[in-house]
Amino acid sequence: MNINATLFAQIVVFAILVWFTMKFIWPPIAKALDERAAKITDGLAAAEKAKSELAVANKRVEEELSKSRNESATRLADAERRAQTMIEEAKARASDEAAKIVDAARQEADQQVVKARESLREEVAALAVKGAEQILQREVDAKAHADMLGRLKAEL
Repeated sequence: MNINATLFAQIVVFAILVWFTMKFIWPPIAKALDERAAKITDGLAAAEKAKSELAVANKRVEEELSKSRNESATRLADAERRAQTMIEEAKARASDEAAKIVDAARQEADQQVVKARESLREEVAALAVKGAEQILQREVDAKAHADMLGRLKAEL
């Protein structure tokens, strides 16, 4: 066989193969590559958008955390102030109650002193009557001499 004819046949077959590839095989491959490139571009855009949204969300989260910290610190300070106020009120009430108890105890002590004096007066009067009875060697009538005994009590 002739080398030129073989070479020519191979060129024709190669040309047909190139034409067939360009007509039927290349368009679906190019379409798939374009779709893939579009998906990659869309994915990168979505990733960039998500990244910016994440940054915005992180900023909002930090603001909310800061606001919550400030609010909790304010509430804690208010609670401490209220507790201090309640403690002061309780101290004042306890002080008032202690003063009332001390006053009541003083009044009771004064009453007991008065009762003790009265009791002593009566005992002294009875002793005086007995002493006078012994001196006079006769019985003194307490009912008959009540006025005199009353003056004696008052003097004591």
